[in-house]
Amino acid sequence: MSQNSPQEKNYDVQIRYRTLSIQADHAGSAASKRDKDPADAIRNIDAHVLHPDEILTRYSTSLKVGLDDASVARRAKLGKNVISSPPTHYWKKAFNYVFGGFNFLMWIAFVVTILSYQPLGGSNPAAFNLGVAVLLLLVIVISATFYAWVDWHASRIMSSIKSLIAQDATVVRDGNRQTVPASDIVAGDIVSLSIGDRVPADLRIVEASSDVRFDRSLLTGESDMIPGCVDATSDNALETRNLALSSTFVVQGTCTGVVFAIGDKTVMGRIVAMSGETKFKLTTVQREIWFFTKIVSSLALSLFVISIIVWATWLRKSFPGYETASGAIINSIGCLTAFVPQGLPICVALSLTIVAKRMAKRNVLVKNLATIETLGCMSVLCSDKTGTLTMGKMSVQYFSFLDEQFHVDQLADSEKVPPALHDLHTVARLCNGAKFEHSDVPLPISERVIKGDSTDTAVLRFSSTLPSIDSQSIVDAHDKLFEIPFNSRNKWMLTLVKDKTHDGALTMLVKGAPDVLFPICSEAILSDGTSVAITTSVRSQIHALQAQWSSEGQRVLALCRRSLSSSPVKLSSLDVEKMNPNDVEGVMYGEMQEGLTLVGLVGLRDPPRADVQGAVGVIRRAGVRVFMVTGDFKLTALAIARQVGIVTQEKVDSLSDLRSSHSSHPFYSAPSSLSSDKHTPIPFHDMKPSDDDAIRALLLTGDDVETLTESDWNVVIGVYTEIVFARTTPEQKLKIVEETKRRGDNTVAVTGDGVNDAPALKASDIGVVMGSGSDVAKDAASMVLLNNDISSIVVGIEMGRLVFDNLKKVVLYLMPAGTYTEFMTVFANVFLGMQLALSSYLQVCFSITNDVVMSISLMYEQPEADLMLRKPRNARTDRLTDWRFFFQIYLFIGLMMWPCAMSMWFLYMDQQHLGFYDVILVYDKWADGWQGYSIDQLTHFVSVGQCIYYVTIVIMQYGGLLAARNRRVSLLHSNPLWGPRQNLMVPLGMTLTVLIAIVNLYGPGLQKVFGTTPIPGMFWGIPFGFAAGILLVDEARKAVVRAYPKSFVARMAW
Repeated sequence: MSQNSPQEKNYDVQIRYRTLSIQADHAGSAASKRDKDPADAIRNIDAHVLHPDEILTRYSTSLKVGLDDASVARRAKLGKNVISSPPTHYWKKAFNYVFGGFNFLMWIAFVVTILSYQPLGGSNPAAFNLGVAVLLLLVIVISATFYAWVDWHASRIMSSIKSLIAQDATVVRDGNRQTVPASDIVAGDIVSLSIGDRVPADLRIVEASSDVRFDRSLLTGESDMIPGCVDATSDNALETRNLALSSTFVVQGTCTGVVFAIGDKTVMGRIVAMSGETKFKLTTVQREIWFFTKIVSSLALSLFVISIIVWATWLRKSFPGYETASGAIINSIGCLTAFVPQGLPICVALSLTIVAKRMAKRNVLVKNLATIETLGCMSVLCSDKTGTLTMGKMSVQYFSFLDEQFHVDQLADSEKVPPALHDLHTVARLCNGAKFEHSDVPLPISERVIKGDSTDTAVLRFSSTLPSIDSQSIVDAHDKLFEIPFNSRNKWMLTLVKDKTHDGALTMLVKGAPDVLFPICSEAILSDGTSVAITTSVRSQIHALQAQWSSEGQRVLALCRRSLSSSPVKLSSLDVEKMNPNDVEGVMYGEMQEGLTLVGLVGLRDPPRADVQGAVGVIRRAGVRVFMVTGDFKLTALAIARQVGIVTQEKVDSLSDLRSSHSSHPFYSAPSSLSSDKHTPIPFHDMKPSDDDAIRALLLTGDDVETLTESDWNVVIGVYTEIVFARTTPEQKLKIVEETKRRGDNTVAVTGDGVNDAPALKASDIGVVMGSGSDVAKDAASMVLLNNDISSIVVGIEMGRLVFDNLKKVVLYLMPAGTYTEFMTVFANVFLGMQLALSSYLQVCFSITNDVVMSISLMYEQPEADLMLRKPRNARTDRLTDWRFFFQIYLFIGLMMWPCAMSMWFLYMDQQHLGFYDVILVYDKWADGWQGYSIDQLTHFVSVGQCIYYVTIVIMQYGGLLAARNRRVSLLHSNPLWGPRQNLMVPLGMTLTVLIAIVNLYGPGLQKVFGTTPIPGMFWGIPFGFAAGILLVDEARKAVVRAYPKSFVARMAW
């Protein structure tokens, strides 16, 4: 049950983007439509061909100062930076409301009923026929109104939640760097972008790091990263690389740009205006219901046509007085109404509304309600660590030099500060991608807002609070000449600085993963500031410290430096300023090959979220495997995995263990479908751990993932329950998700919050991102946890299962009486020559009032006790209905219902001295004088018998409803009146359905038009016995299932 990717959802946007790009390449003649035609408007964009100074002059702004408040206020009057929603075609929606679902069958029934009234009704048409037509029209109006209300209500809830996601932008105004709502941006604003940011408006880039890259997949449909630069690379505004277009993302590097278009005047705004209304997509359950609807509708139409054909070819000729054309149509209408579970589409629509309400209360943004349905099928959860399982609030706990380590608290108590701390401070402060918000200057360091990722934020706060060292003086003493921001591939950050106090000496500062930087370090600093060469024993000492801190769950960073004064490549600050940024980047990569000096290590702690361990436990008990997929060091990842319950086994296998201990495993030796091996290959969908297998844990690194073969993957996914993937790149995360989805019929969810998680989030069946995550991750995900509460995933799984469970219960409740028991009366009438035991009016009324009222109560059912203990639903094989389901409907519950209802019909006729064969196989003999009765008396007997049949199935449905509430649990443990399974909608529905029956039988107007009539008191009482009997028989069945879970009865259970 794969989730549609954002690319799939935006084909229209991508096609129009490419079309506009082609059109922009061809100059056209001037036209009066220039402002209206998007191609002309985009062709007229010239911001990219202007020099940076010219673009600043055009918008009367400054790179350092930005706009002043007066300019911002004046330009804000021109409009908000908001893209207008595409127009909604309400007539299409209204058409779907009126003719969608089972309503089209109601329209067919309405039309033929009108025809039966006139002209087929002759000179004296029956008012009954007209009444049925009016009732059918009323059904259509009520259903259409309900669908419209549900649609409006669900969309309103989703819209209100979407407004909770703040879209902010960092701008320079009045010389201050500040964060403002993206909607308040105006033309001429100076906007700073960094990794993970969404571009808030169309920008002309005026400053950019050498590695800045954009994700334009929303526009182009292509996943490749697009480089950014300051100079124009094409005359085409859509192809040049010095424009950052609205709604794209920065996936690497940093840049600064001038806003030249906002809102509807952006490229995205113009494309959206052309794109029109978003196409409606059916959710997974809606597709199941639609498939079910087509089957039922086809069957109903077929039976209706057959009954008319039987009348026309046989009954009309053999029994000419049996039915008129008008009567045949009205009686055959039962084929349409009896087989239509009208309550089912209503319950589906209602379930989506209930889901929307519950998720809104949990502050969960669900972009598509299909996400909830898919969550119910989740079998594997691939979770990021930082910011997802942990709080994402890092703090430096320890720092160390080669010969001594310190806890940060020691600095406050100790008067002696190690001399090397100044060197550590310099690297930590200058090689840092985080920045303080200038508006928070008066606040203490611990309370000031910092813009940047959690690691840089922790290091910046640490460096700014060190005693005896003025952090600002270090910043003032150095000029930052060049920077390579941290990315998940390099796993380090580099900054080139010029020391103003030492003749402009250039120093390369590097901060990053120890296992990446250690191999290129040749020296290390002691706490007294002296340097020593790194020998084999020293390297072992450093690795041991990293392993110790990592095993405690700390993230370890190495801080290094290298002076370029002795470098073979002689550089000066003037050289760097003149060189192309890409050339400087090449030089820096060359200098990174060797000769670094290890200044020190810092250990950062990011504690697990308080709710994570409990949530992981519930998720695992629900049969969902939880994998950790992180970029952290393997021992750090394993330590956190143990703390949150992802890994519970003492022994954790490595890749070598996997290959040595499972070389003979069937999964390992399973030939692929392309293999020439003649053995029958093991299907991919069978590759998953068995319930009888022991729980096994596995730890793999990104390097291991690169070497995994097809057979290795078979064992990884098919054998191991607890898996930690460490030091992974975005490409490796994506591969993990794809390989997991290929095997075991897995429905894979991915959680994350960073830019590096975006590819995996897009590829997964369910992408889940924290509300504090990056804009890139939020765009890629299908669900956003606004309150960063991972336990919301537990709620999502439960609700996904509950929605599907309750819909199955609705079908199980509706079908035995609403189709089977009703249809038997039509069958007996058409084929067995018996008077219709349930009038067309009562059939329609029962289907669209009594049944709907009762079935709605099932959508409010609370989860059964074992709902979160069951295995996940297999989206490929577990359908809404199957053979066990139909056995329960037609050969168990239904086989009790229709004989009971029919027996009440025959019992009443027997009391009128009409025996079995006086009622059945009568055909046209049912006329004046039959068995000594006048036609008025016979007509009265039929009216009373029909009302008895109606009341019987109404009350029998009490037993059907109570039986359908539980799959296994006894009613004694799921009382609808009190306790954990309380559902007061059940007694309310029971009360309403009886009131409807009373109104039908005793309403004077209804009696006159539809021929309903009061019935003897005994026929109100006996059906309660039938209801109790149905419930008790089903309770006995459930008892057998509970006592003998492997018995034949249990295997037949739905």
